[in-house]
Amino acid sequence: MTSLALHPACSSVAESINQADFRGRRIHMVGVGGSGMSGLAGVLLRGGARVSGSDARMSITLARLADEGVRVFVQGDGHGLPADAEMVVASAAIPADHPELRAADERGIRVLRYAEMLGVVMKFKRGVAISGTHGKSTTTAWLSFVLRETGLDPSFVVGAAVEQLGGSSGVGGGEHFVVEACEFNRSFLNMNPTFAAVLNVEADHLDYYQDLDEIVGAFHDFLNSIRPDGLAVVNGDDPAARRALNGRESGIETFGLSAGNTWQAEDLALSGGCYAFNVLRQGQMLGRVALKIAGRHNVMNALAVIALASRLGVPWGPLSRALGEFRGARRRLEQRGVVRGVRVVDDYAHHPSEIRATLAAARERYTPQRVWAVFEPHQYSRTRRLADDFATAFEAADCVLLPDIYAARDTAEDRAAINSGQLATRIRAAGTQAVHIADHAGIIEYLAKHARSGDLVLTMGAGGIGKVADELVQRLGGDLSA
Repeated sequence: MTSLALHPACSSVAESINQADFRGRRIHMVGVGGSGMSGLAGVLLRGGARVSGSDARMSITLARLADEGVRVFVQGDGHGLPADAEMVVASAAIPADHPELRAADERGIRVLRYAEMLGVVMKFKRGVAISGTHGKSTTTAWLSFVLRETGLDPSFVVGAAVEQLGGSSGVGGGEHFVVEACEFNRSFLNMNPTFAAVLNVEADHLDYYQDLDEIVGAFHDFLNSIRPDGLAVVNGDDPAARRALNGRESGIETFGLSAGNTWQAEDLALSGGCYAFNVLRQGQMLGRVALKIAGRHNVMNALAVIALASRLGVPWGPLSRALGEFRGARRRLEQRGVVRGVRVVDDYAHHPSEIRATLAAARERYTPQRVWAVFEPHQYSRTRRLADDFATAFEAADCVLLPDIYAARDTAEDRAAINSGQLATRIRAAGTQAVHIADHAGIIEYLAKHARSGDLVLTMGAGGIGKVADELVQRLGGDLSA
């Protein structure tokens, strides 16, 4: 088992936890079923910690963690906190008044948020933090894969399962720790990485931020948190990302499709539904790469991976070969089955820009006759504040099916202000057919009746919509893709 020894330059939080390592530490994780939290649980477990965790309901993720050695509790009444717990880590989604957090406070147990714990673990390694409104999971997984394939053997936590990495987390023998850096609640300011990426910056999490200007300011603070000897690679084609630089030039490299970026992709061409392109550094040709994951947005993600891997010492030849072998993460344009000519694909897209990018990538990759977009809006607050953008995001779909909104951190005011029926009306007004069908079972029956050979059914959302893809495949009489 790999031990994680603390870096001598510890923060005060790290010092208060241990001056040696996590071996034998009893750590309880509240909300352990989340993608990032489950990945962190794996890292701590492999580092020698004795991990327990709780969540509101049983899931495949919790069952897997239990098989790996995590003590799992499915309850939220405070009794899920083990008597021997020495430390508690809570997901950002867990409210401060959660019974287990209250119980920890009563017992004098230190509570850290997920991002704080990532920052502590980052003290053990040279941290690499991948930030941005979109693309964090794919890029974190991709960079981790490239570093592993080229012998650097990183530790990593990804917010999605990745078949080629054996899951969503790993502890390697190398010096690098690769993680997602989420801007919600300014949590990425806990990390202080040596290396970082800013993939893009857009309006999101408007239940926390006032507007895009405040989000840009948070990304500026994140860039300033990078260690002095480090490097940030920033999307030079993204106006808001460039604003986050606020004139900073030291320790910065840019990437994009336009000339003038440090790293540039040019001569893009589709091959088998995925892009191939030339890579230039400072205007000088390095070579051509061909990707195995679809979408023009993944050309940008690939450039970020190339820039960071190059800085970490990976030569171009091995880098380009590993880059072209990456097949993606779970729920990122993931085919779940083809039944009677109907192709069923699932994706995590839950922001208007992600929907547009995913629909475009799906059409390029599969060239379907018709596209059924099954979109479960995630959060009333996001749907309300971005309603106009959502209304025009489905132009590449032939028909949109909308179940009820998936609630998370929503106020009564947000819930009263918007619903899926109203969003369907806006989508139709923008020129795309849209139908509100309240529950998942109704959507599955509707598709079973109306989808035909040559169609693509694309489920999208950050909630439970992925189950619709799998249940539809089974309803149509097929087997799930491995």
